[in-house]
Amino acid sequence: MKKSYKIEVDCANCANLMEEAARKTEGVKDCVVSFMTLKMKVEFEEGVDAAAVMKAVRDNCKKVEDDCEIYL
Repeated sequence: MKKSYKIEVDCANCANLMEEAARKTEGVKDCVVSFMTLKMKVEFEEGVDAAAVMKAVRDNCKKVEDDCEIYL
């Protein structure tokens, strides 16, 4: 399953850090973050709860870039 989320981030480097953090989150198969469109596209592993995974993704992204936001 793939979903797209609106994000708020200050710079392209921060977007890259968010993408790396999201990819390392359990339950995420792949993730692409676009600084230009302020979107995060997430592909989830089969059978996971997307809402729970995205809460973990947001927590992991806040660890690398504390002023970022993902609108769930």
